[in-house]
Amino acid sequence: MPDSLRVHARRLDYKRLFPSLLSSHQTFLTLIWTAGFILVALWQKTAVDRLLTYHDQRFFPPPRPIPKLRRLAFNLADFGAVGDGVYLNTMAFERAISEIRKRGGGQLNVGPGLWLTAPFNLTSHMTLFLAENAVILGIDDENYWPLMPPLPSYGYGRERPGPRYGSLIHGQNLKDVVITGHNGTINGQGKAWWEKYRKNRLNHTRGPLVQIMWSRDIVISHITLRDSPFWTLHPYDCQNVTIRNVTILAPSSEAPNTDGIDPDSCENMIIEDSYISVGDDGIAVKSGWDQYGIAYGRPSTNIVIRNLIVRSMISAGVSIGSEMSGGVSNITVENLLVWNSKRGIRIKTSAGRGGYVRNISYQNLTFENVRVGIVIKTDYNEHPDEGFDPNALPVIEDISFTSIHGQGIRIPVRIYGSREIPVRNVTFRGMLVGITYKKKHIFQCSYVHGRAIGKIFPVPCENLDVYDEMERLVRLGTAQNSTDTDYDA
Repeated sequence: MPDSLRVHARRLDYKRLFPSLLSSHQTFLTLIWTAGFILVALWQKTAVDRLLTYHDQRFFPPPRPIPKLRRLAFNLADFGAVGDGVYLNTMAFERAISEIRKRGGGQLNVGPGLWLTAPFNLTSHMTLFLAENAVILGIDDENYWPLMPPLPSYGYGRERPGPRYGSLIHGQNLKDVVITGHNGTINGQGKAWWEKYRKNRLNHTRGPLVQIMWSRDIVISHITLRDSPFWTLHPYDCQNVTIRNVTILAPSSEAPNTDGIDPDSCENMIIEDSYISVGDDGIAVKSGWDQYGIAYGRPSTNIVIRNLIVRSMISAGVSIGSEMSGGVSNITVENLLVWNSKRGIRIKTSAGRGGYVRNISYQNLTFENVRVGIVIKTDYNEHPDEGFDPNALPVIEDISFTSIHGQGIRIPVRIYGSREIPVRNVTFRGMLVGITYKKKHIFQCSYVHGRAIGKIFPVPCENLDVYDEMERLVRLGTAQNSTDTDYDA
């Protein structure tokens, strides 16, 4: 992965990316934030390189001092842990966290080393600090991973009926939890899980790398998360969550369902200043699955996603859904670069989901070498069981796209509404992307109502009302409710 990032950074040619816009104010701002994000990614890449060098035991840089972020601080090694990558340290983690719980809070320092462990639980008022060159390794034998009930808003293990495997690092009903460090790593050693999943040798749904449930005031920053068995970072029904300056890595192929970050029925959340390259969606905002999500009734709302570089060769950079039955609203995605990916951003749902996706704002998006830039899909027909209500129709409305740029895009926009699930009040304002597929209907639309304002290239579909830059009506859209679609996005 670091090699891929190095190649990408070397090949990023802004004059090629924005050939006709260098004099515009929006493009100047785009160049500024993109350059900043590349610097962040290069810094994180360098940290990962140092980690891999340490792993190969070729170079041991002097350790950076660990700051004391809590009144009480403990070292994992003092509880009998051995960082050799062989000794199983689960009991040491549990003893250390138990001591923090008894003291009413504290900091657990994980020093340089390879700390093999089975899953363990966090506690409230706790900071887990991973030093530079510290690696928490998840044991890759599923017999060590506890089974948990299905999530109440899913009613079903996401891959198998019945129980699901827990996460490597887990927390429930917590307050004031911090996971941070000097870019230390949490590694799920997911390869064994991926192979067993592909060979149908697992009886239960794989577990996430980090899962925090029914908790509030959570901060996750300055760490690397890699090779999760399943979804990487899964905040579930949480409030006041901040995720910043994280690197999330998994192979771009043959690492199924390794989403980067999945906010699920969460409220008041910020995800920012991070680099994500995984085997599924970079970020997927969720809120429950069909009748179970409708009954649970906890939306994902008030979420800001900004200043990210994302790659997803299998799915999308940032997705909403498809499990959105509790509702998703008030989401802002801004200053996003998606590169070498199948899709840029996507909203996916279907009949049976119920719920809603509304008040979603996308601003200053850049796509480079992305097959489909923007996708809204209403026939994503995966269901937990036969108990879903086909008449539970989701509502999709009030979606805005402002300042969209890119190069090497095959299909810039595909909005696939239906008679039963129309897409309402979509707004495009300022769009210029270089396309690689010279077909007439390059903007693909069906059952969509909205408007296009200002300069839009390629030409928007005829469903949309067209306004000039002063927001004066140029022409009304026509009700074209079918599309010539040659690609299943």
